[in-house]
Amino acid sequence: MDTPEQPQIYLITPPTITLSTFPEQLGRVLDSTEIACIRLALAGSDEDTIARAADACREVAHARDVAIVISNHVLLAQRLGLDGVHLDDGARSVRAARKELGADAIVGSFCAASSHDGMTAGEHGADYVAFGPVVTSALGDGTIAEKDLFQWWSEMIEVPVVAEGGLTPDLIRELSPHTDFFGIGDEIWSQDDPVAALKALTDAM
Repeated sequence: MDTPEQPQIYLITPPTITLSTFPEQLGRVLDSTEIACIRLALAGSDEDTIARAADACREVAHARDVAIVISNHVLLAQRLGLDGVHLDDGARSVRAARKELGADAIVGSFCAASSHDGMTAGEHGADYVAFGPVVTSALGDGTIAEKDLFQWWSEMIEVPVVAEGGLTPDLIRELSPHTDFFGIGDEIWSQDDPVAALKALTDAM
């Protein structure tokens, strides 16, 4: 994933998706805004359900030349023809995932608000590190990824960084100079019109 001056959008799917409607909705969002990558952040462990959702979303993404990764399921990423994996356990699985998926796959790491985990993930071969949530939320253990963390990271570390978890237009304005990607999911999927919700966020960049 390239890191131009203006942050890019890293789209995160809802934890459960309705196959009859979501792929079309995803397509509309991809057609409305340039998206760098999609993360399938599906809840549950039923492989059949995950595979069907992944196939539908991969088709929509790849038709538009957008990369798509899956949360945590390294072996499914390979089997389903996805572009890589997003790991939720800091730096712990990065090395194994990189070895399993090879040099060309995308391997990302969610490191909550730990710069130490982020640096370790980068050393182990992560293509990007995600920090969050940026506001108090149910994500993680209640620790907030502060602006200072993104500022320090963008000045000191070359590995691209994703800000996610509770983004608002104000936070996007504040973090835009210090982040490479905004991980946007529930911020738009919880709204009646995801395209309009996304435009309100990207306008703030």
